Amino acid sequence: MTSPQPRPNVADIPPYVAGKPPTVRPGMVSYKLSSNENPYPPLPGVVEAVQQAVGQMNRYPDMGSSALYAKLAETFDVPADHLSVATGSVGLIYQLVQAFCDPGDEVVFAWRSFEAYPIAVTAAGATSVRVPVLPDGRHDLDAMAAAVTDRTKVVLVCTPNNPTGPAVTQAELDAFLAKVPSHVLVVVDEAYVEFVRSTDPVDGVATYRRHDNVVLTRTFSKAYGLAGFRVGYAVAPAPIAAALRAVSLPFGVSTVAQVAAIASLERRDELLERVEALVAERTRVVDGLRERGWDVPEAQGNFVWFELGERTADFALAADELGIVVRPFAGEGARVSIGEPEANDRLLQLAETFPR
Repeated sequence: MTSPQPRPNVADIPPYVAGKPPTVRPGMVSYKLSSNENPYPPLPGVVEAVQQAVGQMNRYPDMGSSALYAKLAETFDVPADHLSVATGSVGLIYQLVQAFCDPGDEVVFAWRSFEAYPIAVTAAGATSVRVPVLPDGRHDLDAMAAAVTDRTKVVLVCTPNNPTGPAVTQAELDAFLAKVPSHVLVVVDEAYVEFVRSTDPVDGVATYRRHDNVVLTRTFSKAYGLAGFRVGYAVAPAPIAAALRAVSLPFGVSTVAQVAAIASLERRDELLERVEALVAERTRVVDGLRERGWDVPEAQGNFVWFELGERTADFALAADELGIVVRPFAGEGARVSIGEPEANDRLLQLAETFPR
């Protein structure tokens, strides 16, 4: 007698490796720099709004997320029917691949890039086409355009790229979009958009308005500091947004997540002040690393990337000894979030002593 068997592709799904919590060390404050979390607590007023919402936990969430859609539409000056919300931007990536790919269809993305991409693609039975990033950690958009075939349904552009750090410029994205067939969906994953300070930053909203095949995915987990509530949003032409809503999990975004996101949008000016403080810390860290002889890529997210190859595990262990936990990618490198100033100081201390 045989037991029930999942689809063959399920066995091929790579595991998602979450950032480790910090090691508890007596007499030392440890810091988690492994998950690109915002080190600041929620904005004033957000906790109070959530506490009120908790009193309604016996009721289902608003499945249509109507108040959140209205606030997003007002904030970014887009029609509400051009929006879709989900459990973080990663939830939207899963939904996009599910909605637009049949088994065997191809999804093109840079590599290394966001770890969830090959997971979402494999879960849908589609095929990952990984295009190596350039030596400086940037997307090789020419190579990605060349990788598009008759079987390509989706292209994922992560900007800034997680975990390497560089952001795509508007000129680069425009040139890339001119090469991609209009029937191929181009996902501009802007999970870290608030941290970008490049000379030619992508204007995602303007770009989607010019193209019928472009969708933006964004999240409240990073700059907004709502990682624990899992809420992200997509901005896309109406037919694409409708497809995302059609495959979304009913009641997927909880009441408290919706309320927290709305309250955070209402305090966006305060949020951006905090983002500026994190960007200033990022600059201090990058400058300090380069002064110590490290050749780190351009950092446009809230993290820095160390290309370490076979020394990656040793680097992660040395960081742990200093009370900071980083995110190692075995045999490739380590990503380190920008955290509290003391945590960043310890990273610079590590950079001083660890062999380059």
